[in-house]
Amino acid sequence: MTKHTIFFGEAQRMDKVENETVDLIVTSPPYPMIEMWDEILFNQNNEIRTEFENGNFENAFELMHQELDKVWNECFRVLKKGGIACVNIGDATRTLNKNFRLFASHSRIIQGCINVGFQNLPNIIWRKQTNAPNKFMGSGMLPPGAYVTLEHEFIIIFRKGERRIFKTNEEKENRNNSSYFWEERNVWFSDLWNIKGTTQKIKDKDLRNRSAAYPFQIPYRLINMFSVQNDTVLDPFLGTGTTTLASIASKRNSIGYDIDKKFESLIIDNVIGTEDYINDIIGRRIISHKSFIEKRKETKGDDAFKYKNENYNFEVLTRQEQKIKIPFVEGIIKKDNIIHTMYSNDLINKPAIGKLF
Repeated sequence: MTKHTIFFGEAQRMDKVENETVDLIVTSPPYPMIEMWDEILFNQNNEIRTEFENGNFENAFELMHQELDKVWNECFRVLKKGGIACVNIGDATRTLNKNFRLFASHSRIIQGCINVGFQNLPNIIWRKQTNAPNKFMGSGMLPPGAYVTLEHEFIIIFRKGERRIFKTNEEKENRNNSSYFWEERNVWFSDLWNIKGTTQKIKDKDLRNRSAAYPFQIPYRLINMFSVQNDTVLDPFLGTGTTTLASIASKRNSIGYDIDKKFESLIIDNVIGTEDYINDIIGRRIISHKSFIEKRKETKGDDAFKYKNENYNFEVLTRQEQKIKIPFVEGIIKKDNIIHTMYSNDLINKPAIGKLF
């Protein structure tokens, strides 16, 4: 069973989370100098609004990040030694006083987190696919007034201290169960991800403007890459609850913080009743791996695989994949303001899922 707790309050003061109790942080904060998040950031510090309205945009940008620095400091406090923090952020392009320019949030966050004490690891560029006909900026075909189209964001990755160590046999066994497939690693650990952005389907305009929803695949990958089953994942900017859902799908516990309690019912709606959705994702991972087996045998022959997975009895390419166990979700319930998730490996015997094996 995993537990998922949601708190409503400022991420600069996550006083309900004790020191060094979190294994992984996955989040996407408000993007400084993106117009849809202006009011959220202005409300954190009146000086930000004053500097912005006076045309001191660099000062306003810096003050916005100083508010985010307080969150990174809290993240450092609650994260265990050896824990990983992943921050999805996009740079901002904006015309202010008839002057078009870029505000590089990703580099400012890297510096802010290093100042707090984090170590920066290799980062990921998330290329957000778009087919928008009006995506080109500036003077069209006339030089030199056209601008490079900004179609990517960053996933910045940090670690607190030295690499995590798994000491006991139980810890090592759980780590082995939490492994991913060889072919998944080749995609997930690339520094360039091509993933379509998610469409905001929130009817409430105010909530839509406050939401920084990323596609499910982003936190799902990161959680499986940088934590093990039964770990605790924190998202200090929870928004619509995508990180909670990805934690449930990965058999991790989670804690979410958000400043706006209006999101509560939306988060619950996005999580409760998703058993079939999650199990379909898990099933697709298994189907994809079995397809990989078939294709590799076609090119390499029947001796292409030396190992078998002990839990599913299908071939795997490496010894580290032999104990992979991906639990299916049996039920998700809300009780006493905590979301509880039950898991089962017996679901493979049910007709809808058993056919995968």
